[in-house]
Amino acid sequence: MRYFPIFVDLQGRRVVVVGGGEEATRKIRLLLKTDAAIDVIASELHPELSANERIVWAAKSFDPALLDGAALVYSADKALNTAVSAAAQARGIPVNAVDEASISTFIVPSIVDRDPVVVAIGTEGAAPVLAQGIRARIDAMLPQSLGKLAARAQSLRDKVAGIVPAGNRRRAFWQDFFFGNPRAALEGGDEVAFDLALNDSLYNQGKPAVGRVSLVGAGPGDPELLTLKAHRKLQEADVIVYDRLVSPGILELARRDAVRIPVGKTPFEASPKQSEINDILLREARKGLLVVRLKGGDPYIFGRGGEEQAALEAAGIPVDIVPGITAALGCAASARLPLTQRGQNRAITLLTAATESGLAEHDWTALAQPGQVFAMYMGVNAAGDVAARLLAAGIAPATPVTIVENGTLPNERVIETTIGHVWDSIHTSGVVGPAIIYVGLARAKASADIVPFPVREDIRDAILRAAS
Repeated sequence: MRYFPIFVDLQGRRVVVVGGGEEATRKIRLLLKTDAAIDVIASELHPELSANERIVWAAKSFDPALLDGAALVYSADKALNTAVSAAAQARGIPVNAVDEASISTFIVPSIVDRDPVVVAIGTEGAAPVLAQGIRARIDAMLPQSLGKLAARAQSLRDKVAGIVPAGNRRRAFWQDFFFGNPRAALEGGDEVAFDLALNDSLYNQGKPAVGRVSLVGAGPGDPELLTLKAHRKLQEADVIVYDRLVSPGILELARRDAVRIPVGKTPFEASPKQSEINDILLREARKGLLVVRLKGGDPYIFGRGGEEQAALEAAGIPVDIVPGITAALGCAASARLPLTQRGQNRAITLLTAATESGLAEHDWTALAQPGQVFAMYMGVNAAGDVAARLLAAGIAPATPVTIVENGTLPNERVIETTIGHVWDSIHTSGVVGPAIIYVGLARAKASADIVPFPVREDIRDAILRAAS
């Protein structure tokens, strides 16, 4: 981000505009929405400007001294842009030279005005048409009454602060005010209904806060695979307790002022114990806060969501669950690997290769049978041991293996090998994870290649007779 977005208070301050033509007029139309004093320096004035009593025609020719004391300077006279920019910068005044970003110290975004709600869209000058298109869409989304709603909120702030405690309770009140019954009543022009809805919301949110925990699945990594409910929970959270595998892009979707507590486990390194994570969740929820326990994938697929749920419920803390796309499903789809397909594989097993005490034990003989398909979590470091047990149990060394590292993310890698060479492939390819290892999973075949199941004509005829 080169340009930092900022809103400048222009109440009672002076803005100088150099130029009196169409470009200058467009800028002045926006400035007239503020309380700024507007001075124009131009040899001639656009008729729209000369008819406006708020505009002062300060001079017909440019003199750098005319900029003294200005809060902002706009230059819309191509012949003077360079001189105006230099004079403004020499005085430490932000300056915008129309269509010349290289000599400007600020740029003007596209604006959606619902005073006092203002939405600004900028592309750092790279794509103004795109900014205008986004503005048009936002403009269509936001009702004209939005400014009235925001102004009413401003008048109620002291009253709300005296009734509703600060923090998540007050945020919940304003959430209801702006998106619930109070807003609907105000937009409908029903002041009686508005007062009733307002008092209901003040009563409900003025009660003592009750903390709760949401166990939220963040999906396999791509932020766009986050569910709508998970996104909403991240926007509401006071505290986010998150795993190592939660991508930074997902955390970017959370409330900016939410407290973030990392509790990720890293192989072969000191990591928080599950009991310590449970204690953190209990501690934060007992403060009356909304806590989101954010986990990669799904909370109930090797995410210890059940353990955390049990600990919280035993302590009387309300818990809700937001499922996510588990890594085995998301990574397979991203790598174009059907987990089930007619005529090929009719079932898949999800298993973990590692536990806190070492290699996870499974029925290796059953897993080694022809046609078995399984997805292995936490298997990068244990893949050699898993392969050895499967080979000892009789699995064919040529059984296909697909490793998907950083699945669904821009740095995703897909490595195809066999169970007999899986450890060598991981080592030579430098796979470090996170990764899902699929064993026995074949690439998709076209439906024409699939042999249909034979039909017993006698059984079919009997079924048809019974149906008739």
